[in-house]
Parts: sequence; structure tokens; C-alpha cells
Amino acid sequence: MNKPCPVCGVNRFSKVLNCKDHYVSGEIFEIVECEKCKMRITKDFPAENEMGKYYETSDYISHSDTKKGIMNYTYHQVRQYMLRKKAAWIEQYAGLKTGRMLDVGAGTGYFADAMQRRGWQVSVVEKNDSAREFAGRNFQLPVYDSIENFSRKNSSGAINGLDTITLWHVLEHLEHLNESMEQFYKLLKPGGTLIIAVPNCDSYDARKYGKFWAAYDVPRHIWHFRAEQMKILARKHGFSISGIKKMPFDAFYISMMSEKYAGKSLPFLRGILSGLGGYFSSLSDESSSSSLVYFLKKD
Repeated sequence: MNKPCPVCGVNRFSKVLNCKDHYVSGEIFEIVECEKCKMRITKDFPAENEMGKYYETSDYISHSDTKKGIMNYTYHQVRQYMLRKKAAWIEQYAGLKTGRMLDVGAGTGYFADAMQRRGWQVSVVEKNDSAREFAGRNFQLPVYDSIENFSRKNSSGAINGLDTITLWHVLEHLEHLNESMEQFYKLLKPGGTLIIAVPNCDSYDARKYGKFWAAYDVPRHIWHFRAEQMKILARKHGFSISGIKKMPFDAFYISMMSEKYAGKSLPFLRGILSGLGGYFSSLSDESSSSSLVYFLKKD
């Protein structure tokens, strides 16, 4: 690593493992760990202007909306349940039934549309051209290709005016981690809520699958969080964590994909069994959950 850890600023790292990009390139990337705060990072990840080619596949589900194959079909069925769950979480932690929301990394826009239907005023940021076009065409959402463009085009009313910003499995993709957190802080109202869902590299399934754990998803996932690093990052940028929730179904999908990457037979069935193991483990130990959702309040 030629850059310091974005969480604690220390520039001392040790190698953890090598992971393969199973989605697109087949390339091998090294994951390292900060020797101070234990943040895990994909070493020598591609620059932002080179990263686009690693998303160029119809199988990247949040961009393509594909239902091809049993795993992707299952993903879509679970998504309908989770849309309702996410809305309930927002009402609980934001303390609002409606308000102004920005969904960052919106993919094809299903979550943003669900919140729009509930009366929220929702804008979305999505870098992928086809996903952004799908969200705008099918859901009539205000779409932007970057947070900077959103801020620029809404400078009269949106700056310091958002009630909620959501990132569902997005923060781990953002190259400029600290700069992004600063932007979110500026865009939120005092007391506003920042909701961040990320994979948990300390989970039951991460420990089980090691280099085959699908949620490492190199090089698209740059940052690999545990709860400890998220808490440090939140405090660093003026947020307090008001709650942490488990994403109950992620372990199943991630386990299915991990079984596939490991070359095992019957990956769907094996993934279901592994997902059950992760689910029951997380009942007694939240840190075993495959993904965690953090609810941050602007102080």
C-alpha cells in the first residue's frame, strides 16, 4: 500500500489473502490489513477512471436487473421483502414517515421507487449508465451520475437539506472514502440520518469461505469493514451510531455465490445450509452476520 489507512491514518499493512475476481476479469488481488485499526483493504485497486470495466457484465445484478438463474431469481424475491424492511428501519431511525432522501448507488432504482411511493422526495446517484437510465425511465426518479452533480444542481435547496442518505452496499465501492463521508455530512440536516449497509468481513461466512467469500468481490469492493472500523469512521466525520441491524438474508445469497466460486457441486443447496448456519450464529452474536446496517446521526 502506498497510501495510509483511510480510517486511522497509519501506513503499516500486513497481507491477509489473495482473492480472485470471479465476476469479470479473473485477476487476482491482494487484501491487506491495517496493523493498527485492522481495516482490510484491496491492495492496488484500479483507479476510479479504470474501475468501470470491472462492472461490465450482465451478471452484475444491481446494475442489470437480470433474473436469469436460480440465484438471481432468489435475489429478486428476497428484495421485495427487504424493501419493506428497509422502509421500516428508516421510519424507526430517522423518526420520519416522509422527507427528503438521497439514495447513493441506487442501481436500477427499486428501493428509491419504493420510498417514493411512500411519499418521500427521493433523488438517486448511480454511476452505471444503463442502471441510471433504467431508474429514470421506469420510475421517473431524478437521477445523477455523481454526488457532486447532485449537489451542484440542487444547491439552492438540497445542501444541508436532506433528512436521510442511504447507501445499500455502496460505501465499500467508493474510492474516496473520507471525502465521501464529508459530503454526506454536509448534505444532511442537523440530526439527519446516514444509513450504511456493508458486508462484514468478520462474519460466519467470511471466516468459513476465506478467499472464496463472495462479498470480498475484488476489485469492486475496496474497503472491507468490521463494526470497529465503521465506528471509528463515523466518529471521525461527526456522526454517532444510533443503531446496528443485521441484513438477515445476505448470508444465503453470499454463501450460494461463495460455494459456486469454490467450485462446489450443488451451490444453491450448499449455500442454503451455510446461510442457515450463519443466520443461527448471528442470533447470539451480531458480529457473525454476513452484512450489517449502520444508522448514523449527524451530531
